[in-house]
Amino acid sequence: MEKMTRVSTISGCTMFCHLDAPANAISVCRDATQVVVAGRNIFKIYGLEEDGFVERLNLRVGRKPSLNFSCADVMWHQMEENLLATAATNGAVVTWNLARPCRNKQEQLFTEHKRTVNKVCFHPTEVNMLLSGSQDGFMKCFDLRKKESVSTFSGQSESVRDVQFSIKDYFTFAASFENGNVQLWDIRRPDRYERMFTAHTGPVFCCDWHPEDRGWLATGGRDKMVKVWDMSTNRVKEIYCVQTIASVARVKWRPERRYHLATCSMMVDHNIYVWDVRRPFIPFATFEEHKDVTTGIVWRHQHDPYFLLSGSKDSTLYQHMFKDASRPVDRANPEGLCFGLFGDLAFAAKESLMTAPQSVGDGGRKTYPGGDRRYPIFFFKKPDVTEQFAQVSSALSVFESEAGSSVGMDWFINTAQSYLLSGKPFAELCEHNAQVAKRLNRPQESTTWTMLRIMFSELANPSLSTNHSLNKSGNLPLVNSFSMKEMSAALNERNKENRQDNLHSLETTLNNNDENEETEGSEGQAEYLFGDAELDDDDLYSMEHDNQAAEEPEYLLPQEAFPLRHEIMDHPSAPEPVQEKPESPHVSGSEAESTCLTPMESFSLISVSQLLFSPHLPPKFFCPIVKEMLCYYAEQGDVQMAVSMLIVLGDRIRKEIDELTQEHWYMSYIDLLQRFELWNVSNEVIKLSTCGGIMCLNQASTTLHINCSNCKRPMSNKGWICDRCHQCASVCAVCHHVVKGLFVWCQGCSHGGHLEHVMEWLKQSKHCPAGCGHLCEYT
Repeated sequence: MEKMTRVSTISGCTMFCHLDAPANAISVCRDATQVVVAGRNIFKIYGLEEDGFVERLNLRVGRKPSLNFSCADVMWHQMEENLLATAATNGAVVTWNLARPCRNKQEQLFTEHKRTVNKVCFHPTEVNMLLSGSQDGFMKCFDLRKKESVSTFSGQSESVRDVQFSIKDYFTFAASFENGNVQLWDIRRPDRYERMFTAHTGPVFCCDWHPEDRGWLATGGRDKMVKVWDMSTNRVKEIYCVQTIASVARVKWRPERRYHLATCSMMVDHNIYVWDVRRPFIPFATFEEHKDVTTGIVWRHQHDPYFLLSGSKDSTLYQHMFKDASRPVDRANPEGLCFGLFGDLAFAAKESLMTAPQSVGDGGRKTYPGGDRRYPIFFFKKPDVTEQFAQVSSALSVFESEAGSSVGMDWFINTAQSYLLSGKPFAELCEHNAQVAKRLNRPQESTTWTMLRIMFSELANPSLSTNHSLNKSGNLPLVNSFSMKEMSAALNERNKENRQDNLHSLETTLNNNDENEETEGSEGQAEYLFGDAELDDDDLYSMEHDNQAAEEPEYLLPQEAFPLRHEIMDHPSAPEPVQEKPESPHVSGSEAESTCLTPMESFSLISVSQLLFSPHLPPKFFCPIVKEMLCYYAEQGDVQMAVSMLIVLGDRIRKEIDELTQEHWYMSYIDLLQRFELWNVSNEVIKLSTCGGIMCLNQASTTLHINCSNCKRPMSNKGWICDRCHQCASVCAVCHHVVKGLFVWCQGCSHGGHLEHVMEWLKQSKHCPAGCGHLCEYT
């Protein structure tokens, strides 16, 4: 009856106030009328009124600033309304007595921790008992009637992230650690923990005991998961798991709701989510008011589920009313479509869309044709009054792709493994990748690589251009200039050689090159364009010039595109092809005899007196079209091609595309590579990227904290000999020999050994082979 009276007096609405500085933690008093806000530069108490927050007390007093006021955490005692405790960034644990008559409310100062204190926690029923967890790996229990700690607990880890007293068990508290472990301790036995298990792959940032179920413990970590553990059994059991979108910084069970808990993130995500652990894929409610990372959440009263308080780095303090929260389930789409890695298609939709009437006279329904209905069908249910979470489900169909179909992804895997992105000159990389694409029956990608080589290769050596004017098959090479006059000279040179002797070899043609130039009237050596190296015959448009005069009518073409100057006749009988005189400086005497050539024997080119473009186009001339081509491939979903060309081109094109777009392409391609388990290719792409957000991907989470398997202490040196017990830490727990090669160990108990021996052992038993009783988990 007393509980109902207290709850009925709590009223209010969604409201907020601006703080002087960002908040790191908040805590509410027992009667839910005041809230304390603590941070690096703020330590104040606010009153909770009907229409807003009212500042009641500023605890930062004194002329000189002290690090004792720089708070990482704050806790308001739930039995003594005037007692506060803070965790300072300088390693101090400070208690505050609001009943003191002076301005300075500080009562006791404990400086036993050597590094930042991450968490402080009062015992729920014992007034004078305070627990702290620090970055130095130790937990200390303080009796506020004494001036120093009464117990010290060593977690044998790098850092203690959170400590929480059990609500139902007087002597038990839980601690979460940087290495992913959670330990249960009995305050009467500070020498060894009662139970330990690996909860997350990465640091465990928070934990919270269920207010009603004695054995339920919720944990949140950097792996973006919230897990609920049943601690009441002999073996710790994970009973619920919620996947979030960012690292979980805080977790709090919702009062009077058994399956509801609230979470906030450490970075990226600014929202506060309330989850129903039975529906872990979509939040039950969301509070979206904060503009920066939420640092602290607390329910206003331990028996009131409708008011939530939160502080944030955006320097605001909010009171959220649950009826004002947004419901993501109301915006959920019951239809979905997704492709599998190997071409399988999954389609989910409402039951009414997945069925159709068989006939007019038949009221039955049949399955949508083509679907593989192997999964159960669920119908929409009318919401129950007591059930607030909408029951939204869909029917799922899976369409499996046939083996060897075009939707398979073998081409992607083969391309990723065969492409060369570095280590060779640019032209060779493009040539190799073009051949790879051609071999995999991707002609468009092959042509793209070839054009990149043509456009961005270095100019050929002019001294060698004459010797490479014609290839062995008689085709024209790719030239290094747009000089049409010189191309005409080269073509006429070829025509003359063909007329003289069609069986002459290429060497004979090159030896007579100087004489031919004088005969043709060219001013110098021909300068050819479009790349250093000649392409294969099938890569260029082949020009076959066989004599087909017998099959086709013979057309007479003038020797020159434009007639030279000559006397105008008074009465020309008929238009005739203009013939050049033998004394013309541009025509030799032998050529004057044959004035017309068939199109099968030569080409007629227009002489250009002034070029529209420079003879040598710079690479930046092609940058706009290459940028457009990269965007085209990315929009088509082929991020593999876009990223590969971006890496190979390097500085030639990188400045043309903004860094945010490049990062998006890189992340999409890396995600695909990792889904196909192409780890080496993924790492190579990360190493070759120039985006700061991509280069740091393979530099995160690379620190290994190693404990000695004998004394359980962290090993500070780089070798395998522990500097404390002077024993070899790399002893196999199975064969008891020193491991000289690959060593694998459990991060929970620090025991391990040869990889082959541990794998054989785990096939028979899940317990540690060293006999410590730990249930080892290997990733």
